[in-house]
Amino acid sequence: MTNLFDIKGKVALITGSTHGLGMAMAKGLGQAGATIVINGNSSQQKIDDAVAALQSEGINAVGYKFNVTEELEVKAAVQKIESEVGPIDILINNAGIIKRIPLLEMEVADFREVIDIDLVSPFIVSKHVAKGMIERRQGKIINICSMMSELGRNTVSAYAAAKGGLKMLTKNMATEWAKYNVQINGIGPGYFATEQTKPIRVDGHPFNDFIISRTPAAKWGDPSDLAGAAIFLSSKASDFVNGHILYVDGGILATIGKPSNEE
Repeated sequence: MTNLFDIKGKVALITGSTHGLGMAMAKGLGQAGATIVINGNSSQQKIDDAVAALQSEGINAVGYKFNVTEELEVKAAVQKIESEVGPIDILINNAGIIKRIPLLEMEVADFREVIDIDLVSPFIVSKHVAKGMIERRQGKIINICSMMSELGRNTVSAYAAAKGGLKMLTKNMATEWAKYNVQINGIGPGYFATEQTKPIRVDGHPFNDFIISRTPAAKWGDPSDLAGAAIFLSSKASDFVNGHILYVDGGILATIGKPSNEE
């Protein structure tokens, strides 16, 4: 059975993976034996640091700096990666941003920037990676969708719109590419304990208390909790899974919540 989950020697490109959940998935796939291609666009130093961190744990990792929203950059980077590292077997479209601004106060430029990075870039990167996968008749694409694929929340309208669109893009990719033995699925993370959420993950903070009470598992997710889902969707174990969104959320989407007076 372990052969079903074997990804040793596979090449995995993970966009936006210099930190946070992207780095957690990179570490998980790397520990399972995949060669990791780190991507970022903010600075070469961040990419180098991420690669060094993975290599220090015995993971085979390399890094490439390119802007996932610029098609010419993406096309050139994919060609370079496949020439220097090897055919991309696994693509995780993880790069994304969020802007917490009420709708009436949000500038159109801000809305478009979120859509461009969170929705348009997965289309661009997948388009150029999938061409090789289709030729080879094998490949795995994982789009990071978020619970906001299903739920709305104050101030995250652009993000929720992008992630809802990404959910449907995932299904349409599967519709077109499944016949070539390419599996395209999504992961919808819940609320995770990262550096970004650290300031609000303290007892007594209203949002921390809300998440703990709203989540049936009664805790924030650990970034390492995404590794299993990523390995499953990257391996032969998911060869007949296509167009599916796997929510890793501690059960939030399974429940309407509980009354405030319920233990």
